[in-house]
Amino acid sequence: MADVQQRVWITFNGEIYNYLEIKKELLNIGVKFHSNTDTEVIINAYLQWGISSFSKLRGMFAFALYDKEKAITLLVRDSTGVKPLYYYAEGGALSFASEIRAFKVAGIAGEADQSWPVRFLAFGHIPEPYTTLKNVFSLKKGHYLSWNHHTSKSQIAPFYTAPDADYITNAASANEQIKTSLRIAVKRQLMADAPIGVFLSGGVDSSLVSLLANEQREQQLKTISIYFNEKSYDERTYQNIVSNQISGEKYTHLVQQQDFEEFFPRIISDMDMPTTDGINTWFISKYAHEDGLKAVLSGVGADELFGGYPSFNRIKYLQFLRKLPSGIFGAANYFQTDKYRKVSFLLQDHYLADYLLLRGLFVPIDIARILNMDVKQVCDILFNEDNIDLGPYDEEHAAWFETNLYMQNQLLRDTDVMSMSHGLEVRVPFLDEDFKQLAQNISPGIRFNKNTPKKILIDSFKEILPEPTWNRPKMGFTFPFQEWMGQHNEISNEKLYKGKFAQDVVLKFRSGQMHWSKVFALYQIQLHV
Repeated sequence: MADVQQRVWITFNGEIYNYLEIKKELLNIGVKFHSNTDTEVIINAYLQWGISSFSKLRGMFAFALYDKEKAITLLVRDSTGVKPLYYYAEGGALSFASEIRAFKVAGIAGEADQSWPVRFLAFGHIPEPYTTLKNVFSLKKGHYLSWNHHTSKSQIAPFYTAPDADYITNAASANEQIKTSLRIAVKRQLMADAPIGVFLSGGVDSSLVSLLANEQREQQLKTISIYFNEKSYDERTYQNIVSNQISGEKYTHLVQQQDFEEFFPRIISDMDMPTTDGINTWFISKYAHEDGLKAVLSGVGADELFGGYPSFNRIKYLQFLRKLPSGIFGAANYFQTDKYRKVSFLLQDHYLADYLLLRGLFVPIDIARILNMDVKQVCDILFNEDNIDLGPYDEEHAAWFETNLYMQNQLLRDTDVMSMSHGLEVRVPFLDEDFKQLAQNISPGIRFNKNTPKKILIDSFKEILPEPTWNRPKMGFTFPFQEWMGQHNEISNEKLYKGKFAQDVVLKFRSGQMHWSKVFALYQIQLHV
């Protein structure tokens, strides 16, 4: 799209939830519009306010603006990084896309980044800004890239910085503000031309989003749920408790081993880049699309904001571990048990080593064995970033890890690529810019609770949230992958893997001594390397 004078051109992926508010502001100062789209609002906001217009946007977006008058192209990515934006700036040209495969298909960048297998085996995904392709990078969230057409040079700068605010130290005030702000976020994101739905897993986060969306009642809500024959993974009891409080259509789908087997090749193809997550999103997005939906709300983001993961309690042990002699960290390589072997990450005095102790897959010595590399090479790749001092090992430290590493690089990327493979848009109200900022301004003593994860969120909505959804052990949106991959004739066949170490990992997996995510990562390495 372009403006009437064709000074500015845009290509845009995403949604601007507050575009009507911005449009009203622009109309009041005399700007004329020729459509009812959020795309035209971005163009006119830029023409009026320039780069400062980007921070006014509330939504999930990746867009490119070509300003003919200034001879610049701007690549812009939302402040939470919900929408991906990859770029390649080589040979005096700028290329950009929403998927890595686009660069290969277009013949623009086909050379592999030789370091990606190392990162993938350590993290279980490929962390930003890196990709599987050499010199193809992910634009940082809340940033824009400015490309000068005269000089063929680019620079990257933030357009969004969180405003300074005083901590909210009163629990009752925090509860009220959470109630108001999350309701506004859900209402914003229900804006849609086509029927909209909610992923309902039965946990606190999806249940809360479903119930708040149902309060709006401007249209009939559709809920999409998945269940399994494997009883230990079946959450129908909790899904039904919530769905019985909601008006509208309820869709439930049984996913079985045979479905996993049938669609597995397509899932691998749809990944775009290797990952150990996203299969769950692929299936529920498939069913949402088949049920006639173009957009759904998801509960992603609440765990990161309010301490829903085990890492929020485990991180305190790092302050003691970091004081131990480094010789102990090296000795950890000789343990058989995974959780003790991970202590060897602490040989590196680096924030990513702390994160990998909490969430990593393979330790450096094992990655070196798998890829036939030197351990020093592996560590040079993993820890080549500038170190960041994240302060004391407390809940805010864990929240930074979970938000900027796990959620950013794995949950959001996998959610986008897997849902979009079915033409489905997944919206995330917990990551609304204003709600996220509110949550981060709540004093840690109130925001986090060691005994009850997400207690402040639960307390804020106890009048609508059924007790069985929160008064139970956390399960997460998980599938029976330990069983299903164990029966998959390729994943569980050690003869298909190169090297004794990889084969031993598969044998351990088959005997129940290894988590499925590690063998799934190895399987993908065999496919690509």
